[in-house]
Amino acid sequence: MKRRLAALLPAVALAALAVPVATATSASAHASCGATAGDKDGSSWGYFANGANERSGSSTGCTSRGIAYSNDKLDYHCYTVGNDGYTWTYLRNDTDKVYGWVRDDLLSNGGSLEYCGF
Repeated sequence: MKRRLAALLPAVALAALAVPVATATSASAHASCGATAGDKDGSSWGYFANGANERSGSSTGCTSRGIAYSNDKLDYHCYTVGNDGYTWTYLRNDTDKVYGWVRDDLLSNGGSLEYCGF
């Protein structure tokens, strides 16, 4: 059995190289500036950020539409992967009614768990 397994390992390694690198969470999933997303996340509100920019896309190069503060109530819609490799959540700030993208490491619980599907 060990010999058969050892003989298969080079073939498995070669097959792994043939797998395309692009996936649903690759940089191609980036939400361009101006992109919006539907509300796929049915979780309850009450999430917060402490001074995080709500951007027009999942990139720090996109303009800020507003700022989410710790006393704001945020309604998560879904997440995607930004062009920086971080995940970003599209949300509505229920306090000031601004919609935008916030990097998940700036949100109180790490952001939405529902993928936007770009």
